[in-house]
Amino acid sequence: MKLKAGQKAPDFKLPDQDGIMHALKDYRGKWVLLYFYPKDDTPGCTREAWDIRDRLPNFTKLKIKVFGASVDPIKKHKKFAEKYHLPFTLLSDEQKTLVKAYGVWGKKKFMGREYDGTFRTSFLIDPDGKIAHIYEKVKPEIHAEEVLAYFRAR
Repeated sequence: MKLKAGQKAPDFKLPDQDGIMHALKDYRGKWVLLYFYPKDDTPGCTREAWDIRDRLPNFTKLKIKVFGASVDPIKKHKKFAEKYHLPFTLLSDEQKTLVKAYGVWGKKKFMGREYDGTFRTSFLIDPDGKIAHIYEKVKPEIHAEEVLAYFRAR
């Protein structure tokens, strides 16, 4: 089932890069940006993380909690966060429960090869826990500003 804006966002309880558990329900009353990315420390994912890192004060000012999520293990997230000084939460979804719940796991093609992977998709979740906006086929270099512009225009 494909998620749509206006629907209740699927809850989650996952560890971050420090092993601390986070559940969506703990952030009720706040805006949440849940951005899914394919893999730590790869060019597009690093570019997207840098962009969010560099604009994090803007997200904070607008009271938006940022979660990055991938199927990479905690240790890999920790190295990625430390290497690039990422001051936001990276959720580890090794069991693929979150990517499947949000419908961002599936067949991908790269250089003629087909494989299962994470689609670069983001969900802006409102304070009531509903999906306010879905960003599909995210362009890493402009995504942070795209989210901020949408939020400011509301």
